[in-house]
Amino acid sequence: MAYVITQNCCSDASCLAACPVGCIHPRPDEPGFGTAEILHIDPEACIDCGACADVCPVDAILPETGLRDDQRWFAEANARYYADHPMSPNWDTRKAPLIRRGLDGLRVAVVGSGAAAWYAARSLLRHPGVEVTMFEKLPVPGGLVEFGVAPDHPSTKAAMAQFRWMRDQQSRFGLRLNVDVGTDVTHTDLMRHHHAVVYAHGSQEERQLGVPGEEFVTGALSFVSWYNDHPYAGDFTPNLCGRRAMIVGNGNVALDMARILATAPDALAGTGIAPRALAALRDSHVEEVVIVGRRGPTDAAFTAAELHGLMQTAGIDVVVDPADLVDSPSSATVDLLRAASVAAPTPGARRIVLRFNTVVERVTPSDDGGVSVALAAPGGGSDETVDAAVLLRAVGFRGTPIAGVPYSIETGTIPNDDKRVVDPDTGAVIPGVYATGWIARGPNGGIGINRSCAEAAAEHVMDDYAGGALGDHLDSGFPELLRNTCPRVVTIDGADGYADAVEQANAYRRGRPSEPRTPLAVARVTLLPLWPRVGRRSGHRTPASAGGSRS
Repeated sequence: MAYVITQNCCSDASCLAACPVGCIHPRPDEPGFGTAEILHIDPEACIDCGACADVCPVDAILPETGLRDDQRWFAEANARYYADHPMSPNWDTRKAPLIRRGLDGLRVAVVGSGAAAWYAARSLLRHPGVEVTMFEKLPVPGGLVEFGVAPDHPSTKAAMAQFRWMRDQQSRFGLRLNVDVGTDVTHTDLMRHHHAVVYAHGSQEERQLGVPGEEFVTGALSFVSWYNDHPYAGDFTPNLCGRRAMIVGNGNVALDMARILATAPDALAGTGIAPRALAALRDSHVEEVVIVGRRGPTDAAFTAAELHGLMQTAGIDVVVDPADLVDSPSSATVDLLRAASVAAPTPGARRIVLRFNTVVERVTPSDDGGVSVALAAPGGGSDETVDAAVLLRAVGFRGTPIAGVPYSIETGTIPNDDKRVVDPDTGAVIPGVYATGWIARGPNGGIGINRSCAEAAAEHVMDDYAGGALGDHLDSGFPELLRNTCPRVVTIDGADGYADAVEQANAYRRGRPSEPRTPLAVARVTLLPLWPRVGRRSGHRTPASAGGSRS
């Protein structure tokens, strides 16, 4: 018997360090790690010790004998990976870095509060004497994990529960919410008061279609914010009065949105979905969601694991035209698509139709409040017009610039040399400035991929500090500066990690502090005046209580 990695895998590589025989791959220093859909356990080499399952932050690793019927596909996928990637005698497990001394007084600002930011903070705080302050422009931490992961994937959000601090680390960690770096405080402000600044604020801007009628398209950020009850979602409500919705782009976000639209509302009622979104879905007339992708099935942007999960969702039929699969070579994704293309329709099921080799040419509004979408082949050809209640755009994201920080318009990232930020004109490293996560490498990879990326940035910070490259003369008085420039700041000091920080932030959004959970988990939270009103996140569950996917 072997252990099997299933759909919930976040690829943060915790299992690699735990495996005594090095049978889990790819690892961060191997080709393909950054684009891996999930990690894989070699069934021939696994010794059935269960160490990997014990440390998995999202409970994605199960014994083969414990798999449900709908999870058997993952055992085959694990075996198939090693058929295509034979074991190498040079493969080995990652080793956790040793505790470093001589870093007393190192003061680091981390901008952003998503997975990359928390991995960076954890990597720094494990070394004695390092102080970390995290800055987030929203009133609640978590970034795309908190407000981007679909509410029916609670185990993916639960990956953040691994970020917990020991007592000494709590005393060296601070969180500043409602602070927009670049506006409320400048990059120069941060650099004057910290030895280093690590930018980890992700990709927060959508790519556009660039077609006539783009103003009638609803962006993924608006739609996902709506069903995740984002603090600034506003009064947005999508038009769900017609029988068809359409999504352009076929990545995992597109599959998430389609699944939310097509899943029976009663099945979503027990999740963290926004109450007003659930109410709108109960009144929805949508019976079919069409997902349009410009490339063929072998180049689909969604992962096989996400497609498999969608195909297992009760009450949903995934529909694929067999003609789209002609001459497509066998792969995990294509094999699933072939199975969908020959599956018999389920009476009463809603349909999610996957269309390939199709682009949107123009969008026009219709009299009933919906849209008419002109479709064509990528190279041109006969037009086809499809009516839909709503057209959603999910064609990728890009980072946004922060004043005073280098930024590449072409890539939508902060230019860097292995996480050290560089001058885009000269290529010279800018001392004390680092980038990690999507803002450093572009919007690719799930939650766990950020671990190795953030650890590399943290190592560079500590190396540069130890080597005297970060200077030694910092200004004092940053709290006073922040109070003057950002009176709505929410200060959380002493939180014992991510879950506690979310709990404290949400408690203040509800207008009352929560009780400390343990004597060692006391958090001092200061709410300064003029905090803007934000909507209440009714029914929200923090990762600590979510209890068991994405990204």
